[in-house]
Amino acid sequence: MRVAIVYPPFEYKGKYPLLSQNRIFTFTSSEGIKIYPLVIASAATTLKADGNEVLYKDGINERLSPEEFNKELFDFKPDMVVIETKAPVLRRHWKFIDELKTKNPELKTVLIGDHVSFFPEESLKNSKVDYVSTGGDFDFSLRNLARHLEKGEPMPKGVYWRENDEIKNSGEFEPYEDLDSLPFIDRDLTKWDMYGEAYLYRPCAYILSGRGCGGVKRAGVCKFCIWQYALWNCKARLRSAKNVVQEIKILVEKYGVKEIFDDNEAGGIWNKEWMREFYEEMKKEELIGKVILSSNARADCLDDEICDLLRKTGFRMLKVGLESGNNETLKRLVKDETVEEIQRGVKLAKDYGLQIMITVMVGYPWETEEDVKRSHDVARDLVLYKARCGDSLEANVVIPYPGTPLHRDCLKNNWFIIDPNDYEKYGLSKPVLKSSVDPVAWCKKIWTIHHHPRFLLKSFVTLRSSHDVKLAFRGVKSLMGHEKDYDKSKQKVEV
Repeated sequence: MRVAIVYPPFEYKGKYPLLSQNRIFTFTSSEGIKIYPLVIASAATTLKADGNEVLYKDGINERLSPEEFNKELFDFKPDMVVIETKAPVLRRHWKFIDELKTKNPELKTVLIGDHVSFFPEESLKNSKVDYVSTGGDFDFSLRNLARHLEKGEPMPKGVYWRENDEIKNSGEFEPYEDLDSLPFIDRDLTKWDMYGEAYLYRPCAYILSGRGCGGVKRAGVCKFCIWQYALWNCKARLRSAKNVVQEIKILVEKYGVKEIFDDNEAGGIWNKEWMREFYEEMKKEELIGKVILSSNARADCLDDEICDLLRKTGFRMLKVGLESGNNETLKRLVKDETVEEIQRGVKLAKDYGLQIMITVMVGYPWETEEDVKRSHDVARDLVLYKARCGDSLEANVVIPYPGTPLHRDCLKNNWFIIDPNDYEKYGLSKPVLKSSVDPVAWCKKIWTIHHHPRFLLKSFVTLRSSHDVKLAFRGVKSLMGHEKDYDKSKQKVEV
């Protein structure tokens, strides 16, 4: 079977959509963000390893014109086209699929992604799409769907389709347990070297040590996290430490990668036993010192043993969600962390020499101006504490994606200022919820913490190499792009 896994290109007022491997979505002016879609890349690899001919075409991050993209797609003559979608661009993808089906009615089309996992029947009712595959293990499910179509094997769980104008499904999606059974991602097929982010040393690559946030194992699940609810069934799974290290070894020895970012929601950092095994495997393969590692992390997992292991293994930077500087908000979000725990974990990591990226969201309907100022101040304090080149933060407007518990809360409390079904409005640069503050102005204010004289001075004096200089230069360019995204704020915020 000839399978095309594609991101059709489009833009909005000169801005490009951040669709690949993103838990949140926006159109941005920043050229520094091209995130590698790991599970999609794994799906392309798995399909190819199973004997299919595969075209992987990311028209967005390749910056292809629609004409260039369509030519490559049609020249490939696919039997099946797969598109990952998300609420803000869903209708664009419906239109694209309808056009494909008009030109080639026999072509099989498949939609995957977080939104369609919550609402699979919606796309079947509003477009000519043939299949909607729910859940997040696209690599397993697409391989098995291709086997079903070509060889008549059983339909995988979690798939929806039409039959005689009736929508049918194969049952509820079930996450696959044996992640080690997947082949290592074919980086050449999926053009790994065109991806990267401003805060990573180049050449950089991405991995997933597992799927699902480690926080799930301890308590609740953050109400805003659409990936946990839509893709992973609120369940955390880790690959074996040995398996992950073997992938890292390939990236270092075959591709000469300088930094690797683990985009698993909490990395493997929440599991001490796994981290101990990971350190020993890295040491056994003599990879320590040959590659820089960075990762997502939960701050409340960061104690002395973990921070020491991270430092010894070669970790540089951790991306940590603050989300708000107010405990009442964190409690409402079921984040299962307090502000004090986040502050303690971040500062401890910095004490061990690790760099930190802080993420914040603004525009919760219940927060006051004083609450948002507190979030700003906590973020500023964490960024400035032992600041050095490589520390950073990001701020986004709160967006409650359809299907999440936060979205249900917003419906129940009548917090929307838009039609909740107007999916195109679910970007990050404009608020969709009632708020007593101007979220756009506050986001811009939080981004400008990077301009603080102490941050600039400490970043400058901690530059240690030409790689640091290049990192700082990319960071400045990316920051300018992000600030441009928030230029049209209603008011100026004084702090």
